[in-house]
Amino acid sequence: MKLKNISLALGVLAISTMAFGQKKNETSAALERQKAYGFLMKQDYENAKASMLSAKDFVEKAAAHEDTKNSQKTLWLKGDIYLGLVSIAMQSQDMAFLQELDSTIMEDALAALDKGYHMDSKKYKDDIEETVQMNVGSLNGMASMLYEAEQFEPAAEAYDGVAELYSTIDVLDTAIIFNSALCFEKAEKYQEAAERYEKIAKVGYRGTTSAVLASSAYRKAGDFDKAKAVIAEARKSNPTDRELLLESVNTSLAEGDAEGAQSALDAAIATDPNNKQLHYAIGTIYTDLGKNEEAEKAFQKALEIDPDYVEAQYNLGAHLVTWAGDLRTEANQLKLNDPNYDKIIKQSDDTYKRALVPLEKYIQAYPEDKAVLNILFQINKNLKNTEKAMEYKKRMDAL
Repeated sequence: MKLKNISLALGVLAISTMAFGQKKNETSAALERQKAYGFLMKQDYENAKASMLSAKDFVEKAAAHEDTKNSQKTLWLKGDIYLGLVSIAMQSQDMAFLQELDSTIMEDALAALDKGYHMDSKKYKDDIEETVQMNVGSLNGMASMLYEAEQFEPAAEAYDGVAELYSTIDVLDTAIIFNSALCFEKAEKYQEAAERYEKIAKVGYRGTTSAVLASSAYRKAGDFDKAKAVIAEARKSNPTDRELLLESVNTSLAEGDAEGAQSALDAAIATDPNNKQLHYAIGTIYTDLGKNEEAEKAFQKALEIDPDYVEAQYNLGAHLVTWAGDLRTEANQLKLNDPNYDKIIKQSDDTYKRALVPLEKYIQAYPEDKAVLNILFQINKNLKNTEKAMEYKKRMDAL
């Protein structure tokens, strides 16, 4: 059941009756509607359908007449009754009846509720809000079931329906829009997902995460310019955010623009060269990209700015330990008597030695970090610093 992208095409009925007759049509529509909901509560779907169709006939007569077509009551009843018909079809699982309904019935319902809610009169505003809340509950439940059944595109459309219902009473439900975006993404409808992520990113939902998701979805859709624009906008207020920077780099790499990726990082540094958090974030990005030397330089720069920056100490040490381990693995995979073995092992040992510096500073600040004590023990053991290794082991064992 699609709830959007359907053109408004409700024909205007030509009714030539007295104004009193049209007020009576409003009253009759309200009475038939009430009967329908009574039957629906008893799960008497046939009588509920008959009464709601009768209510529809009355309200459409009222909606077609000059005296009542702009009545707030008529607009509320029209929206409520149309949604009630859809609800009856869904609850009774009567797909044949659902297909018999006008293709624009959902859009017409939303338009009527929106128009009625934004009138100067407050008389039926509470009724409109109640109608919206009631239908939000059932439609949201259907969206959840579709998601659980991995029917992601219909689930996304149902979540869109919930968001559109809320919009008639000026409520922006960012969580529902996020769910819609997520479902579209799972359905590989990346453009649709990106548009919804971007909408909630503009109001700050989930911090910078929504902007990253929007950019990523635009990137997957092949719209690199839009992907970059979303990140550029988010970085105006979050210039050092690591995930935003990483997404900017990923977009350039997806374009096949390695220089652009580097330029994005260089440009970030140029805007705030003495920002330790920025250099730290770039260090983590280089680590993810497997650029070992660049990562080391970035972490070192952060520590030049603030020698006591423990996050940089830890991550520099961890990066160098991983790098040294990879070098040792590379050496051990060489053929016997390969002349490069000793060279790579020496490079590994040198890297381990560099790791000791930031990790020893870190452990001064966090002397009970058992994992780092173990790393220091293992490094010193590998480097044959036996006395130092045993010192760290004793400290570790004591914990």
